[in-house]
Amino acid sequence: MHVYFDNAATTALDKAVIDVMVQTMNDNFGNPSSIHAHGRETKTIVERARRTVAKLLNASPAEIFFTSGGTEADNMAIVRAIEAYGITHAISSPIEHHAVLHTLEEMQKDGKIQLDFLRLDQKGNIDLSHLEELLAKNPRTFVSIMHANNELGNITDIQKVSEICEQYNAVFHSDTVQTMGHYVHDLSKLKIDFITAAAHKFHGPKGVGFLYINSRNKIKPLIHGGAQERNMRGGTENVYGIVGLAKAMEIAYEEMEAHQQQIQALKDYMKEQLVQHIPNVTFNGETDANKSLYTVLNVSLPCTDMGDMLLFNLDIKGVSASGGSACSSGSDIGSHVLRGIGADPSRPSVRFSFCKFNTKEEVDFVVQVLKEICTKH
Repeated sequence: MHVYFDNAATTALDKAVIDVMVQTMNDNFGNPSSIHAHGRETKTIVERARRTVAKLLNASPAEIFFTSGGTEADNMAIVRAIEAYGITHAISSPIEHHAVLHTLEEMQKDGKIQLDFLRLDQKGNIDLSHLEELLAKNPRTFVSIMHANNELGNITDIQKVSEICEQYNAVFHSDTVQTMGHYVHDLSKLKIDFITAAAHKFHGPKGVGFLYINSRNKIKPLIHGGAQERNMRGGTENVYGIVGLAKAMEIAYEEMEAHQQQIQALKDYMKEQLVQHIPNVTFNGETDANKSLYTVLNVSLPCTDMGDMLLFNLDIKGVSASGGSACSSGSDIGSHVLRGIGADPSRPSVRFSFCKFNTKEEVDFVVQVLKEICTKH
């Protein structure tokens, strides 16, 4: 048996997504920038996908820009917004995705910004009072706070963050890669400047995502070379990916409530079984179901002599998951997220992330494998 519990890294394509992509590959090969019939037909398909995404988000199609994924979208929002508005100060958290952290850190190294990190509690929740404190000193600031952490699963109240940012005239960007397709985003009610998403996190294809740019914002392209995406991203559009993204979002929204209940029940079951079968098991991050992704469970295990070999042993025994430790070991510098919350460096951690295709039987298999590994060590 081989089971997959690394859905926060990527998800399997939904069959309906594959079907619509294959149909598009067969029927619509024209370049959407071409003015002839084949090009116009393909352009129509891309714009239909844009309208679909915008409608699901309660946004305008003119605010949706397709990219190669979340990393490009994050880079575009951060770099170009800071440049466009002459911003010299940025605020983020120390446990953001590297697409955000590394981009902001590079801008700081180049002397373009001063970067401040928010305080965290032991579970990894950001201190909103610290955000207000920093913004009071530097009102016109770029703020980048992810909606949910990809390793811990913690959910941040970005509605509250947006209200604080508005009060201080700050520019607010949120990496919503882990929540897009899993939670409803109503952008008509959320006062936010930029959000980012990647299709492969909600059963769509890899290599495609989008950046939402609130219509009040005007920034320059990150990639030059053509007039695609209304002059905002040079390069021929990934038509098949865009079509797959839109279809995956449609399915995600249609099935969202049922899948939330199904997957949350599976996560709760795994927690119960781990506590029952593995003494001294603990969990990293927020444990309150209302404050944590129903798709992510970060487990801290007592087998302290395993180190970075835990994931290798899980893989050998048929379990695909991810994680690591808070310490540095050889070329592996460990998890910056676990270090950021002060996790015990002697305890290896595993992130199990769930999707609609996982089953209770698979959870039982994982728990048994972990029990065997921890018993031996």
